[in-house]
Amino acid sequence: MPSSSSSHSLLLPLAAALLLLFSVIAGVPSAAADDVKHDDDRVPKSDSCNNDFQLVKVKNWIDGKKGEMYNGMSARFGSILPEQAKESIRSPAAVANPEDCCSNSTSTLSGSVALCERGNCDFSTKAAFAQSGGATGVLMINSDEDLIEMTCSNGTAPNISIPVVMISKSAGENLKKMVSSKRVEILLYAPLRPLIDSSVAFLWLMAVGTVALASLWSDLTAPEQTDDCYNEESSNAAATKDEDEIVSLDVKGAIIFVITASTFLVLMFFFMSSWFVWLLIALFCIGGMQGMHHCIVSVACRLCPKCDRKTVNIPKVGELSVFSLVVMLFCLVFAISWAATRRESFSWAGQDILGICLMITVLQLAQLPNIKVATVLLCCGFFYDIFWVFISPIFFKQSVMITVARGDKAGGEAIPMLLRVPRINDPWNGYDMIGFGDILFPGLLVSFTHRFDKDQKKGGPKGYFLWLIIGYGVGLCLTYLGLYLMNGHGQPALLYLVPCTLGTTIVLACIRGDMKTLWNYGSDTSTESSDV
Repeated sequence: MPSSSSSHSLLLPLAAALLLLFSVIAGVPSAAADDVKHDDDRVPKSDSCNNDFQLVKVKNWIDGKKGEMYNGMSARFGSILPEQAKESIRSPAAVANPEDCCSNSTSTLSGSVALCERGNCDFSTKAAFAQSGGATGVLMINSDEDLIEMTCSNGTAPNISIPVVMISKSAGENLKKMVSSKRVEILLYAPLRPLIDSSVAFLWLMAVGTVALASLWSDLTAPEQTDDCYNEESSNAAATKDEDEIVSLDVKGAIIFVITASTFLVLMFFFMSSWFVWLLIALFCIGGMQGMHHCIVSVACRLCPKCDRKTVNIPKVGELSVFSLVVMLFCLVFAISWAATRRESFSWAGQDILGICLMITVLQLAQLPNIKVATVLLCCGFFYDIFWVFISPIFFKQSVMITVARGDKAGGEAIPMLLRVPRINDPWNGYDMIGFGDILFPGLLVSFTHRFDKDQKKGGPKGYFLWLIIGYGVGLCLTYLGLYLMNGHGQPALLYLVPCTLGTTIVLACIRGDMKTLWNYGSDTSTESSDV
């Protein structure tokens, strides 16, 4: 089996690439992909056309028996739907004739929810004709499976006093098929998400735990690693990392890093497609598999240094530890299984496991040499996050970061560069999420302070690591507070995390008189670093 050093060397190029790639999504710790209520400044508004777009529950009954629940989206115009089903009215469904609702219907719509096909005239025109026929609501059937935003022509709409909801093509076809031979009843309502879901606490624990574990990983595993587990030629190779194993940023590299991430984010914004997301999924699986292998083998060697001395000789590869080979095969099967079931309701667990293992491994191989580089990197990340979430709509008509995180142009595929946890008390299900960049950027600083504390032989309240972990946790709490105060609008997490981590470090350093030491830490060493 290659040594621990060799294993790290194999991960080094991948770690540098993934650190850049996964740091692109450095904000939006929210449900940006499935917000229940959102606004879009691109679409026209007026006094009669200024509703927020809301996701709508479309309950239905077929001959008195409850049918499949469908999701829809309300229009910019029309009446506002109630939040609870008991406050809404259950009405029969009727198919308009003509089906596009672009003229008065010859079929009876009075007291019914009208089913109208998209096309041939404006949405507001269709709603007006349905309302004039006595309809109590309108279900617009889209021409595909997406739910588009129904706006008003020229920013104005006639006085529409009934709810107007868009549903997907398949949902509309199913309802029309049932209406032709059975009695179908419809009930529309728009439940809101709870202000706080318990999944946030679990996500907070995962993020803080990942940063803390990655910083302590070498202490928890390296001291007990021996030659038997890795079949190394030198016992010293397992105890320390070679200089060539570390990706160490300098000031210039930190600036280039953020510029490159911005460039890549813009490319994703303009050229995002399903095949591109598949490329990201493939890279995530490769990196996650390698990271998972590294974590499992490290822990196993720590707990059982002589767990497996058997080796096998593979042509063109060399002698490998049987234990490590079995672990690699397990990790390969795990990654492939996740990719194959990534759209299932349970796939979040596999994604989180792979992501956490990958980030732990990346933070072992990528390091900040001192506070000077940390200040440049995190300050650049601070403005990077704010610009691409809040300011980019001025230039690109929409938030670039949120658009990429939602995967609007990904053909239904989801970007894997997130930790996500399903909402437990949410009627819309969905996930609370945090981008890998929100863990990796602060994680680099937290890991640095742990190494500094070890070198200075300080720990607990007298060191920096404990305070940085607390600061990171507080920063995440402030991030979610900002999320809730802004009604679920995606937040640039580094806006809160950088002051709570870098700011905490600088304040403590100034109070303790350590600023000069931290600023120039490692500058006198002879260690050669690999600049990103």
